[in-house]
Amino acid sequence: MHTRRDIMLGGVAGCAVLGLGLSGCSQQTQAPEGLALLVPSGPGGGWDQTARSMEYALRTEGLMSEIRVDHALGGGGAVGLSRFLADDGREPNALLVSGMVMVGALAANGSPVKLTDATAIARLTGEYEVVAVHRDSPLQSMTDLIAMLKANPGSVSWAGGSAGGTDHILVGMIAKDAGVPFTEVAYVAYAGGGLAQATLLGNQVTCGVNGYGEFAEQIAAGNLRALAISSPERVPGIEVPTLREQGVNVDLSNWRGVFAGPGITAEQKASLIALMQTMNATPTWRGELEKHDWNDIFLGGDDFAAYLADETARITEILIEVGLAT
Repeated sequence: MHTRRDIMLGGVAGCAVLGLGLSGCSQQTQAPEGLALLVPSGPGGGWDQTARSMEYALRTEGLMSEIRVDHALGGGGAVGLSRFLADDGREPNALLVSGMVMVGALAANGSPVKLTDATAIARLTGEYEVVAVHRDSPLQSMTDLIAMLKANPGSVSWAGGSAGGTDHILVGMIAKDAGVPFTEVAYVAYAGGGLAQATLLGNQVTCGVNGYGEFAEQIAAGNLRALAISSPERVPGIEVPTLREQGVNVDLSNWRGVFAGPGITAEQKASLIALMQTMNATPTWRGELEKHDWNDIFLGGDDFAAYLADETARITEILIEVGLAT
């Protein structure tokens, strides 16, 4: 188990530690005492799961004694991001939990704020999307779903996360590959994966799209049936055929990470990056990755910032291509 002292001795740079108002080199070895995580969506979704897993790993490994998780819903994460940039992010011990979903939602909605306005700390996890139906659905395969979509696009209702997010992008790519105009697709956007899953479990929609980890428990319990996963090839340990196996020439991977406010110092930034690096190496966090079927794609600091800039341009291009942005 890593102690808070291990973090500081393992390369946490600078004397100002996580916004605790510390100054002077005599304070260098004092460990962080608190962390505030802002989730810009509702409980139960991928960002919330990430925040809860972080909280569990940091507490279990003795890396952090006080952690608070807050939520701010709306606008595909734009409400939470705006709040974070204007308020929460002013505290150097605050982190926004976000990812690819927000990048797409902000671009699709023409938001004046962007994720690149925050300070990139670490990309943590990656996962593939899954297309699933209720256990009582007559649809047995992606081939069945595509046939239904082609015959009557409006008869297929898709439940997923925020407009312009990863779920929405995948549906747009599937429709484009099937030759169906996206304007005819009935996509129902929810402020978080938990709400989309509840609708699907209630058999109120034809199908649902979300990160595999968000649907995995209900799939394993037999309440949902997975039709396809968005990986380019089969994922070991997940017995779900890919879209490509079923004639849909599409694959897509989601990612999630954490961001600090735009005004933190270099020392505070280094402290947060080091904290995430240490957490990422712990047995507890590795267990959370396995539990949720998340891939470890850790990338920190400036490398993550460069990736985010490229990813923003790539996702915007995809959104324009499938008709979700201009």
